[in-house]
Amino acid sequence: MNDMNAFAKWTEADRFVGAANSGHEVLMDAGSDKKAVSPVEMVLIALCSCTASDVVSILRKKREPFTSVEVRAESERAPEPPRVFTKIKLIYQVAGKVNRKSVEDAVRLSMEKYCSVEAMLKKSVDVSFEIELV
Repeated sequence: MNDMNAFAKWTEADRFVGAANSGHEVLMDAGSDKKAVSPVEMVLIALCSCTASDVVSILRKKREPFTSVEVRAESERAPEPPRVFTKIKLIYQVAGKVNRKSVEDAVRLSMEKYCSVEAMLKKSVDVSFEIELV
């Protein structure tokens, strides 16, 4: 039983077009001239997007008056192939007149319960975070 399907199709050089169930295509470049994000960069972007969407959803439910939410990832990778992530630090920047505890609770819930990308990565990567209120 498949919940989700995806594909990546080679287009030229080291570039691929990929899509999943939604049908929206994304370009990736595994080469050195980088005409698009790399597949590994896509993993970090997916992590940031996954947890950011959780935080936005939770802050909305708490009726917190946030004006922006941005999640950045700083990572370290193994020096030798397959060059997996060894550490990822997520920096949550939340703007607005929000309660710090509400933001901390939202981040904790995302990290411990809701973010499926983080749940997969934390099995082999040291994932940490910090919160900056703007």
